Amino acid sequence: MSAQGPIGPRTHVGTVALVVADLARSLDFYCTRMGLRQLAQAGAPDAPEVLLGVGGRALLSLREQRGAKPVGRGRTGLYHFALLLPDRARLGQLLARLLAQGVRFSGASDHGVSEALYLDDPDGHGIELYRDRPRREWPRTAGGALAMTLDPLDVEGLLAAGRAAPVADGLPAETVMGHVHLHVADLVAAERFYVGLLGFELMQRFAGQALFVAAGGYHHHLGLNVWAGVGAPPPAEDAARLRWAEIVLPDPAALEATLARLAQAGVPMESVSDGILVRDPSSNGLLLRDSAP
Repeated sequence: MSAQGPIGPRTHVGTVALVVADLARSLDFYCTRMGLRQLAQAGAPDAPEVLLGVGGRALLSLREQRGAKPVGRGRTGLYHFALLLPDRARLGQLLARLLAQGVRFSGASDHGVSEALYLDDPDGHGIELYRDRPRREWPRTAGGALAMTLDPLDVEGLLAAGRAAPVADGLPAETVMGHVHLHVADLVAAERFYVGLLGFELMQRFAGQALFVAAGGYHHHLGLNVWAGVGAPPPAEDAARLRWAEIVLPDPAALEATLARLAQAGVPMESVSDGILVRDPSSNGLLLRDSAP
């Protein structure tokens, strides 16, 4: 594990762009149930697109592909995107609100660094809702390496924390995209790309099946796993899928340095309206931009 990757310590994940089958259905789920707000609308008449977020911050871009099949299994692409809430009380309140609406959860875990809830949207896109513990409380090995866990979540304690706090509706304005977890076809190739080229720091390996990488000592900005199968193909074009996940570098110089490493390695790059689009070795799309206004 390197002490500091060259990507820049203030690098973070931004907007995640998804293809959905029914935009009205998705807006009901994300806005009415979860509490995101519609920030903007764009796209072509046959492929409308909306930008969702909180506090004026874009978190999701949803593009409709009418009739798209549910997210395919055994494919690379999105495992989940993860919305980071500011504290335990607000996560507990969100859990209570979703349970009251009959939303079904697929899992819940205490990772030592965080407390996390898991669910799927109507198209099968994976979602994590979580809160971080302070860094001083993160579990580590005797040698000081990060040691995230898969312990049972104290659901009752989480709900109690929500009840003890002032009631608030919707998602907090401080909610951010904390990390993105991707299915990849090959962990070795993924490590070469995300650590060797993009410059993220390798934070933890998990059972030879997953890697967790980050900037600035965070537990992970990106998770990379082969749970869809080694050699898994990209998503089908007629299915709901990940379009891209945004990687926000701290300034233009950091972006240029990263692009120079990618160019030297021969990685194809496409200039689009919001940044530079690249694809990892598993065809997962990444939109690289800097945080300058």
